[in-house]
Amino acid sequence: MSKRRPRESQEAGWEFLASELRDRRLAAGLTQEELGERVFVSGAYIGAFEAGWRKPSPELAAQFDATLETDGFFERLVRKLLEKSPFAAYFAKAAELEKLATKICEFAPTVIPGLLQTAAYAQAVTIATDPFATEEYVDEKVTSRIERARILKDAARPEYWGVLHENALRTPVGGPAAMAEQLEHIASMVRARQAIVTVIPYSEGAYPAMAGDLRLMEFAAAPPTAYTETSFSGTLLDEPSVVKKVRRAYDLLRNAALPPEASLALIESAAEEYRRCASTT
Repeated sequence: MSKRRPRESQEAGWEFLASELRDRRLAAGLTQEELGERVFVSGAYIGAFEAGWRKPSPELAAQFDATLETDGFFERLVRKLLEKSPFAAYFAKAAELEKLATKICEFAPTVIPGLLQTAAYAQAVTIATDPFATEEYVDEKVTSRIERARILKDAARPEYWGVLHENALRTPVGGPAAMAEQLEHIASMVRARQAIVTVIPYSEGAYPAMAGDLRLMEFAAAPPTAYTETSFSGTLLDEPSVVKKVRRAYDLLRNAALPPEASLALIESAAEEYRRCASTT
């Protein structure tokens, strides 16, 4: 019998957690709404956790333990599952959610988003972030990033709306050849209607949400979620009023970007410049 792959084992772990939460809640004689009131979330959120649509944070898991008298079981399990993730701890939950999203809206001011990255670009970013990383570590990071990107090619793929600042096009990550390949990859996804990607040009000057990356995710049977990220931390946001503010910021960013056709022309022009540069070096 073949061994279960780590990714499959992790998914089985989250499914086990969801099942246990439901069983322990029922054993305590609580409805989803009643449990939600005690841990300060809605009953719909409890339903999403029990269905596996959402993954609880360690802090919320600790509240489950206190309410259901499970002696730290849920907190320990959540922390163990998050440690197994190939992603940074602050991004792990967002990475799980994007696989369930029906729509992803993303803004990236300096680096091409992970869902759009090629292997060469991802490798260069990983090494730049940790120049002492082992080859095994780099390979793991690149592989996990490329696997993430497959959701945009699946038959049930989410809608993907990306807004890039021109910085992300002009910074030669990995060198001219890698950048040419990267931008040609984005252009091919746009032409294949796998994504809509627009660009905020330098000429726009100041633009909204200049602090860092942001993302919005929508789901078929759960409330929308926002995720914001800076260099060494990320925050998953699901409070409706906060998500609404992030949505407004994204709408302003999209309004500041060039139209889709002009954005595609800029991406392809930058790719051609990199390709010419690569051919002369």
